[in-house]
Amino acid sequence: MSLNPSNFRKKLILWYLENKRELPWRETKEPYRIWLSEIILQQTRVAQGMPYYFKFIEAFPDVKSLADAPQEQVLKLWQGLGYYSRARNLHFTAQYVANELGGKFPDNFNELLTLKGVGDYTASAIGSICFNLPTAVVDGNVYRILSRIYGINTPINSTAGIKEFKSLAQELLDSKQPGIFNQATMEFGARYCVPQNPDCSNCIFNKECFAYQSNKVSELPVKLKKLKVKKRYFNYIVIISANGKTILRQRTAKGIWQQLYEFPLIESASEISEKKLITTVAYNELVKKYGISEIVLFNDTSVVHKLSHQHLYTKFWICYSNPIKDDGIKISEVHDFAVPVLISNFISTFPEFK
Repeated sequence: MSLNPSNFRKKLILWYLENKRELPWRETKEPYRIWLSEIILQQTRVAQGMPYYFKFIEAFPDVKSLADAPQEQVLKLWQGLGYYSRARNLHFTAQYVANELGGKFPDNFNELLTLKGVGDYTASAIGSICFNLPTAVVDGNVYRILSRIYGINTPINSTAGIKEFKSLAQELLDSKQPGIFNQATMEFGARYCVPQNPDCSNCIFNKECFAYQSNKVSELPVKLKKLKVKKRYFNYIVIISANGKTILRQRTAKGIWQQLYEFPLIESASEISEKKLITTVAYNELVKKYGISEIVLFNDTSVVHKLSHQHLYTKFWICYSNPIKDDGIKISEVHDFAVPVLISNFISTFPEFK
């Protein structure tokens, strides 16, 4: 190594103690709050996740109150954060901890790993911060720091890379204060050793950093190419009935947005016209069931909603129908349902729902 572990950890922790942000979950070592913050911050920036953390703490001040809440409420509070499996796992784990573990989180690494939604990174974070366990965190920030400073070309999303970076992080870890060290690495990666255009000339590690000295900062870390992004074409049928009701359906199948609500959906192989839409079997079933008499396209240009491995090209079709008696919901109640952000954005702009 160009920078020995002792010097690395001393420099890093000193920088952290002088520059760390005052974040609410850094004011406590309570496992519930640390776990909650870590789940929220998976795939989420601090600025985006902070309001959600406060909302959850206000609604569910402890693990039992979260466990006792209906899943609908949890999903509704989570709305807009994406990756909704995190919210479902959050609720499941809260129930497990509250009901099976007496409200206490495990205090060892292997048992933390058994919690649903908790992987190596989250278990390391909770374990080190709450219980002083000597387990190093490895996330995107840590991959970036270590690959650049130590000149590691192994792809971070390969089996070999995951093992190599975990081993190096564990070697560098300050075993006497692992919680502080782990938070320091995450903070440094999030605020200083950033993905694009880091301020390397003023970096505390620039003299030892392989990437900076070799002019390879933009080339590290190395990542294997992602799977090809799939395009999907969604046509939402937004029914407005003569008695002021609409239809929302819960997505129960595995995949995106499980357990969230949406308008009746007709997925097509490509963007389709009204003429083609009204000939589909699915549309005619809706016509027969609800007595649709008129259809109007709300957005001429498809709304493109980008997920990790798929892009959704979406059109909203406003359909006026006969009075709905049984399965409809009042238009005034649409805002009470947990929906994907794609649907939420539409609801906020459609005059009938304001």
